Amino acid sequence: MKRLCMSELLGGRTVDQLSPVRRTELHALLRTLLHKARSSNPVDISWELIKMTNNVITRMTASSTTSDTEEARKLVKQVAELVGVFNLSDYIGIFRNLDLQGLNKRINAVHERFDAFVERIIKEKEEIRKRRKERGEGDNGVKDLLDIMLDVSEDANADMKLTRENIKGFVLDIFTAGSDSSAATVEWALAELINHPCILRKLREEIDKAVGKDRLIRESDIPNLPYLYAVVKETLRLHPAAPLAIRVSDKEVKVGGYEIPANTSLFVNVWSIGRDPNCWKDPLEFQPERFTASGEDGLGSIDFRGQHFELLPFGSGRRVCPGISLALQVIQLTLAALVHCFEWKVDGKEEKRSGGLDMSEGIGMVILRAQPLVCVPVARLDPFPPLDP
Repeated sequence: MKRLCMSELLGGRTVDQLSPVRRTELHALLRTLLHKARSSNPVDISWELIKMTNNVITRMTASSTTSDTEEARKLVKQVAELVGVFNLSDYIGIFRNLDLQGLNKRINAVHERFDAFVERIIKEKEEIRKRRKERGEGDNGVKDLLDIMLDVSEDANADMKLTRENIKGFVLDIFTAGSDSSAATVEWALAELINHPCILRKLREEIDKAVGKDRLIRESDIPNLPYLYAVVKETLRLHPAAPLAIRVSDKEVKVGGYEIPANTSLFVNVWSIGRDPNCWKDPLEFQPERFTASGEDGLGSIDFRGQHFELLPFGSGRRVCPGISLALQVIQLTLAALVHCFEWKVDGKEEKRSGGLDMSEGIGMVILRAQPLVCVPVARLDPFPPLDP
């Protein structure tokens, strides 16, 4: 399944072919923000980003309707809340078989609803494919992720045999891992930029120079924005969406002087590594310059794809997140558009600390801000470029 993810489902060709989905959902977000800007009303950036990224994942997976994206959003929210809850039975052996907090019952209930939801969209997709085949219609060369998996599943000569449970498992994984994490990274980055006006100005100048002010940023512009990449790296260092990486020892091993028995779960504290003074100069400071080619720390070549162990927001090795390319496309394009199109005024209700936004963290499977980011957008492109319908 990992090979299929890397080569087909989340490979560069598929990600590129589905770029219109990402553009349409980004433009929908910008339309909402422009409406708020024209009425000088505050907007809950946290909610709008989660809605956008969830729509992107749902439509890329199954070309789904608005009602599907709304249902998926609710289910993902419930899964994230339950997985992030402290479960006493996981830590005290004598309670292992007891559901003292009722969590297992709630998790099973959500799993059943998620399974029914995914089963429904698979059946709907199968009906669409059947009607297409009967009418002799093609797919115009563009397939969503569910189409690709069903093609493999129905191909008797395929190297890999995909079961229905395999397909459901992938859909569950991409929904739960792909929505909140990308939204959280963009939100943290924007909050850091608001707290650091000089860095925000430098990034905006880079975007204006590469894109201008008479059109919206495109994915093809991203390679020309190295400082944007540095800002994203620095955000992922300080605010990794997934704070812990989990591994299981398949045999007895010694780690840091500790004897780890076989079949033991180990938690790697990615959040702590990113703030370790042994790895980073001024580790608690937001300094994207450390990742630029001219940075005095010489860290410009450090990447987050698992080869440099001081920066592991997506994990490493065989279990590295297969959706890195997709996540990076969504994060960079969305953040660049927010910076390019709008100025940001902090809403009066937003809590402040030391003259800046409160950067307190919440608790959960994905590290979100403790308080939603609420701002008043101010359009800076005049006239505002056309948006996709």
